[in-house]
Amino acid sequence: MSHDHAHHEEGFIKKYFWSTDHKMIGFQYMFTGMAMAVLGGFFAYAFRMQLGFPGKAVPGFGVVSPNEYNALVTNHGTIMIFWVAMPVLIAAFGNFLIPLMIGCDDMVFPRLNRLSYQIFLISALVLLASFIVPGGGFGGAWTAYPPLSAKHQYNLTPAGSSLWLIAVALEFVAFLMGGINFVTTVMNSRAPGMKWSDIPVVIWMIALASIIFMASVGPLVAGAVMLLFDQQLGTAFFDPSKGGDPILWQHLFWFFGHPEVYVVLLPAVGIVIDVIAVFSRKKVFAYKTVLYTAFATGILSFFVWAHHQFIAGIDPRMANVFTVTTVLISVPIAEMMFVIIATLYGGSIRLTTPMLWALAFVAEFLIGGVTGIFLGASGSDIYFHDTYFVLAHFHYTFVPIAIIGTFAGITFWFPKMFGKMLDERLGKLHFWVTIIAFNFIFIPLFITGSAGDHRRIFDYRLFPELMRPEMQNLRTLATVATVAMFAGQLIFLYNFAKSIRSGKKAGKNPWNSATLEWTAESPPPHGNFPVLPTVYRGPYEYAYPGREQDFWPQNEPPEGEETPAEEAAE
Repeated sequence: MSHDHAHHEEGFIKKYFWSTDHKMIGFQYMFTGMAMAVLGGFFAYAFRMQLGFPGKAVPGFGVVSPNEYNALVTNHGTIMIFWVAMPVLIAAFGNFLIPLMIGCDDMVFPRLNRLSYQIFLISALVLLASFIVPGGGFGGAWTAYPPLSAKHQYNLTPAGSSLWLIAVALEFVAFLMGGINFVTTVMNSRAPGMKWSDIPVVIWMIALASIIFMASVGPLVAGAVMLLFDQQLGTAFFDPSKGGDPILWQHLFWFFGHPEVYVVLLPAVGIVIDVIAVFSRKKVFAYKTVLYTAFATGILSFFVWAHHQFIAGIDPRMANVFTVTTVLISVPIAEMMFVIIATLYGGSIRLTTPMLWALAFVAEFLIGGVTGIFLGASGSDIYFHDTYFVLAHFHYTFVPIAIIGTFAGITFWFPKMFGKMLDERLGKLHFWVTIIAFNFIFIPLFITGSAGDHRRIFDYRLFPELMRPEMQNLRTLATVATVAMFAGQLIFLYNFAKSIRSGKKAGKNPWNSATLEWTAESPPPHGNFPVLPTVYRGPYEYAYPGREQDFWPQNEPPEGEETPAEEAAE
C-alpha cells in the first residue's frame, strides 16, 4: 500500500518548528541536548579551573565565588543527566529510530510527541531563567537534599531553587509523554512479520528504559511538589524541627535516581550492541539472553536505592540487604558486557569511528562497574562516601553512557540522518583526543579520592591537610585534561557541520547493515518508506552461509518468494 497520499510536503515553519514528524522531533531533542551539553561542559570547565588554579580568574568566566561554584557544580550535574543524557539517548534516538527500525511511518501519537518536546523545551528555558533571577541558580547539589534545598536562608537562592525544581518536574512530565508514545508504538506498529525476537536490541532497550522511567519517577514528582510547598508555602514535609523527615526526600530521590542510571544505560548498551554487530559482521551473541538480562536489570534496579544512604542513618541491618541487591545487579550488567565481547569473538572486525566508540564504551564502563562494587559494599562505602572516588566512579559510568554511547550512535546513524558521511579522519582524531583526555581527568581523581579528597570543597587552600603538593598536582592535571577534552569537541562540531554541508553523499546502506532503517532513503522522507516493509528474519543476519552478500536485510524475502508489493503488482 502506498502512503504517498498521506504525507504532503510541509512548509518551513511547520517542518522545523511545529512538526509532528518523528525524525524532526528527534532532531529537536538532539540539537537541544547538544546545546545544553555545551552549557553543562562550560560549567565543568569553570569549576575545574577553580579547583586546579584556585582563586585565579577563569578565562571566559572570571573569578569563581563560593556561591557561583555551588551553582556551577549543581547545574552541571543536573544538565548533563536531565537535559543531555535523557533527551539525546532516549528521546532523540528513540524518536529517530523506533519507527524506522520497526518499519512504520511515524509514532502512534504524533501530536503527543510534539507536545512532549515542547514541554521539554519549556523546562530547559525555566532552568536557564533560574540563572538570572536574584541570588542566581540553585546551588544545593543535583540531589537537592533538604534542608539545604528547602530553606532559602541555607541555599541563598530563593527563586533559583524553586525554578530548578519546577524545571526538573516539567522535564519529567515531557518524558512521561514520550515514554507512553514509545512503548505504544513498539507494541502496536511493528511491520508485518516482525516478532518480538526480530526487534533490534536498541529498540528493546529504549522501550525498557521508558518503562523503568515511568515506573520510578512518580514518587519523585510527588516529592518535588512537597519540596516546592516547603520552599514557598511554609509546609514542613522535610523539616525535622516541625515533625518532617529530610531522609524521606532521600528515599524518594534515590528510588528514582538509581533506576535512572539504567534508564540511560540501557539505550547506550543497545546502541553499542547494534554497532558492534554491524562492524563485527556477526549475529549478536545470545540475543534472547540480552533481553532477559535487561528485564532482570530493570526489576533489580528498584531494589538498590538505599546504597546511596549507607551513612544517612538508615537501619544498619537494611544496609546489609541493599549491599546484597547492589552486588546482585552487577551480575546482569556484567553478563551484557560478556555478550558484547562474545559477539566480537571470531568476527570480521572493522575499526570505523562508530566501532571505536562502541569498543571504548565497553572498556571505560567496565572500569566504572568494577569501582562501583567498593561503593555498593556498606563497609568500604563509609570510607569512600562523598570523596572524589565516588565522583570518578560515577563519571566512569556516566561518561561512557551519555557521551561515548551518544557518539557511537551519532557517528553510526549520521549517514541515515543527514544523507552524508562524516569525515573518518576527523572522527578518529576526535575519538582519540576525547578518550585520552577523559582518562587523564578521572584516573587522578580516583587517587585523590582514595587519599581522602572530599567533594563539595570550593577552595582546598582552606584545608591545609588536603592542599599537599602531590594532591594539588593531580587536581591540576585533571583540570588541564578537562580543557583538552573540551577543546577536542571542537573537532566534532567542525566535522559535524562540514559533513552536513559538503560531506560525501551516503547511499541507503553505507555500512551494509541488515536492519530496516537502512532500506529507507538517506535521509528518509516524510513517511519513511514508499511501501511499508514486511519482515522475514531477525535483525542481525551477517555472514550467512551460502549467500553472496555477507548480510541479509530483514525485509528481503527468502529466495523464490515475492515481496507483498510484487504480489500486489501481479
